[in-house]
Amino acid sequence: MNVCQYETYHENKSHVTPDFPYNTYLCSIPLDFPEVATHWHGEAEIIVIKKGRGIVEIDLKSYDADEGSMLLILPGQLHSIKQKPGFIMEYENILFEPDFLGTETADLCGNLLKPLFEGNISHSPKLDRNLPYYEEASEYIRKIDSLCSEKKYGYQLGVKGLLFSFFHLIVANHTKASYHSSHGRSVEKVKLILSYISENYTRKITTQEAADICYYSNSHFMKFFKSAMGEGFTQYLNNYRLRIAAQLLLSSDDNIINIAEKTGFENLSYFNRCFKKSFGITPGQYRRNHGKKQGNIA
Repeated sequence: MNVCQYETYHENKSHVTPDFPYNTYLCSIPLDFPEVATHWHGEAEIIVIKKGRGIVEIDLKSYDADEGSMLLILPGQLHSIKQKPGFIMEYENILFEPDFLGTETADLCGNLLKPLFEGNISHSPKLDRNLPYYEEASEYIRKIDSLCSEKKYGYQLGVKGLLFSFFHLIVANHTKASYHSSHGRSVEKVKLILSYISENYTRKITTQEAADICYYSNSHFMKFFKSAMGEGFTQYLNNYRLRIAAQLLLSSDDNIINIAEKTGFENLSYFNRCFKKSFGITPGQYRRNHGKKQGNIA
């Protein structure tokens, strides 16, 4: 697994196949990658924590992710996955298209599920042992994993049926008071900014320019962004550029000067200082240490 897969804020690529729009894979933080940066996509996602502890952020709210817990991410929700200091976290990612369960059909089942996937049913994104239906929900996921592991003929039918059972528990047990997001407008503003960064990071972007996108004053924007993302806009922009630069160091043989310019750093010495501060080593050392291991550099 490579961090490159997660670096687009709005992921346009599909994680699933058209004939069976369901996929699952195992990941480890920080062994596979240091973190999964904030992004969103059109698939629904269930994160199942297998071992250790971490932090999953969903629509600007952080959740402690500990062994056994599951986190449900709806289509279009901002989310990120990070290491909890001192812990390694192993987890399973389950991704599928909502229409896999008929959310776009006019039948009763689709009509019951569609409000959930559109974010109109109040529910707890985190499923843990405090929920009365946790054990049953966890057992459905275990059975799904078993089917996907064995891949016996027709296992896809079993996967789909168990997913219906899993979401039946959530729909049947939701309560108006169980979960309420007050971040709706903020999430949309953040998406706007992150999309702008991904489209323009190769050139200079000022804080005022980003503020104008949100129709905020410069000072209000800086407070808003730091509150939403946990760090200032300039720091966040530099960190994004550095992650892209790290990808290019491993996936191309381009020289470091060109990589610095392609990722929006006008000054090579400043790029080298920022890179070493973030990764602990110089860009050249990073390429030498990780290139052959990743198999991207000859």
